[in-house]
Amino acid sequence: MTTEAVSFPRRHARTQRFTLGAPRAFTVAPDGSRVAFLRSGSGTDRANSLWVLDVPGGEERLAADPRTLLGGAEEHLSPEERARRERSREGGAGIVGYAADAALELASFALSGRLFTAELRAGTARELTVPGPVIDPRPSPDGRHVAYVAAGALRVVGAEGEGDRALAEPESELVTYGLAEFIAAEEMGRSRGFWWSPESDRLLVARVDDTPVPRWWIADPAHPEREPHHVAYPAAGTANADVRLFVQGLDGARTEVSWDRARYPYVAHVHWSEAGAPLLLVQARDQRSQLFLAVDPESGATRMVHADEDPTWLELFGGVPCWSPSGQLVRIADEGGARVLAVGERPLTGPQLHIRAVLDVTADDVLVSASAGEEAESPEIGEVHVYRVNELGVERVSQEPGVHTAVRAGGVTVLVSATLDRPGTRTQVLHDGKHLATVTSYAEDPGLSPRVTLTEGGARRIPCAVLMPQDYHGDTPLPVLLDPYGGPHGQRVVAAHNAHLTSQWFADQGFAVIVADGRGTPGRSPAWEKSIKDDVAAIVLQDQVDALQALAADFPLDLTKVAIRGWSFGGYLAALAALRRPDVFHAAVVGAPVTDLRLYDTHYQERYLGHPGEQPEVYRRNSVIDDEGLTEAAEPHRPMMIIHGLADDNVVVAHSLRLSSALLAAGRPHEVLPLSGVTHMTPQEQVAENLLLLQLDFLRRTLKLG
Repeated sequence: MTTEAVSFPRRHARTQRFTLGAPRAFTVAPDGSRVAFLRSGSGTDRANSLWVLDVPGGEERLAADPRTLLGGAEEHLSPEERARRERSREGGAGIVGYAADAALELASFALSGRLFTAELRAGTARELTVPGPVIDPRPSPDGRHVAYVAAGALRVVGAEGEGDRALAEPESELVTYGLAEFIAAEEMGRSRGFWWSPESDRLLVARVDDTPVPRWWIADPAHPEREPHHVAYPAAGTANADVRLFVQGLDGARTEVSWDRARYPYVAHVHWSEAGAPLLLVQARDQRSQLFLAVDPESGATRMVHADEDPTWLELFGGVPCWSPSGQLVRIADEGGARVLAVGERPLTGPQLHIRAVLDVTADDVLVSASAGEEAESPEIGEVHVYRVNELGVERVSQEPGVHTAVRAGGVTVLVSATLDRPGTRTQVLHDGKHLATVTSYAEDPGLSPRVTLTEGGARRIPCAVLMPQDYHGDTPLPVLLDPYGGPHGQRVVAAHNAHLTSQWFADQGFAVIVADGRGTPGRSPAWEKSIKDDVAAIVLQDQVDALQALAADFPLDLTKVAIRGWSFGGYLAALAALRRPDVFHAAVVGAPVTDLRLYDTHYQERYLGHPGEQPEVYRRNSVIDDEGLTEAAEPHRPMMIIHGLADDNVVVAHSLRLSSALLAAGRPHEVLPLSGVTHMTPQEQVAENLLLLQLDFLRRTLKLG
């Protein structure tokens, strides 16, 4: 009996882009004795379990198995938990997140809205009976309590299950305590809404009131019998949620934290450690000024530690601000044309490094991730490395070319590395730089190796990845498929194997595939990223055109057959390409595009285009559709396939519907593929597989490839 080989699109979907089975979410004990992490049981298993690796022996042991804890029952998620996972693009199941006490001895997590804890030394787990559905449970640093959110209230229970009580209860259905608001989770990288004090006697708690925020209704047309669900969506130019912070004692005492919330309404980051007072980063709505504030937990008063201003915008970064052990402010700043690490008022890095995030801070050094800066000796296209930085200099921790990140504590570093010549990621446990163990990965081998060239194109040296068919050995020009994201926070040209799998699959269907990271994408310099201010559309599109034309001098590209595909910002870029540059592009696959920029959220859209009430012309100029429709778009008409999930609450389907209406009114050919029940992610296996196949069919038809 023979078994038919499973296609790459099906395997790609079934394995969630070959990420299932790979270890992730590492935490290192402060004494370096243990490493906790999540991992599912195989390359097709969505259910993550909690694991512990004992250092230095490197033995792995299971700490919590979701199937055992739920007795084999099916997992059920509350709407609030589904929303949290959508914001973090979490497609897994089982234990998708956990938190631990300071010693990494007690971990807590939610399953099916129920609260569980795990004793990480003993490897035992149990349920605590509390009101639910439970969201984001977090042990106190001393391990004696667990705080969590249920029904919009912040609650606390003893680690043995005793004394459950509400610390802060919502005053209305539109108020929550302890949860991040929509734009904090979607755009600011802040998924949390409460923080324990180092002494475990009180918490900083966010109170979010969504009353001012407009309501949008997300319906499922495939099921007209179901009620639509509403989303508090702060579209550009409209009101945001009202966010306040309180110091909440376990004894019930509550003190509001005071700062100029009218001037600085965005709570971008909160840090509370033994090294100093609670630390806040608050931003002005226009994101051109921000304050670093220290909080007095007794009075709620704040004092300014540092202030930043930027004429364009201020970027947010992972891991900062925080205190060093000596009480100095650690931050990442755009200074002197470079993105630098600063401790206190002193920059510790220069233009050779482009700092991405702070990973760990000790008395001896700061661990950061960074790429090569504008003045680096070699460009290191697509590489991101881990560095140790202190006043004596900079030392690179990761050595092989690739994309690296790390977690560190107690002299133990967990280094996660992706390279071009090896599928997936490799996770090494290091002690003082010496290899101790490799964490096992069960991720499947894709069975596909990208034939990729990383290069630079055009006068602006645009980073590019060029992928050719595996069996191509001639010089006959190939039809071209541009496969970009092309926008902020979306670097696609990376020195990592699995990042190029889908592009390689398209290449193997007979295309030369180009991925170009033009201006606006991360990784080069602040000026590179910020050059798109007020002019997103024209700049990102021109860089795609310039990269394509420059690469044609070195690669066999048939410029009479050029298509482009993209999702989200990439879908926006694909639509722009078909409508504004039909002289270059001959077909476009437009996935979940933002077409009317006034319909996207405040924190993202106003950062790049300002307030629509103050700059309406900027919004019209940069939107795919404008008040005049598409009648003035260039000729000839190019075919477009528009794809959108009807359940998308981030880029709502109204974007694609308005684009289709405008195209219809202008008599322009296009196809619309609505995805019932699909959000901004497409985790459903059959949907994800067939999406690739239908795109391929569209490209072959419209480019007349036979």
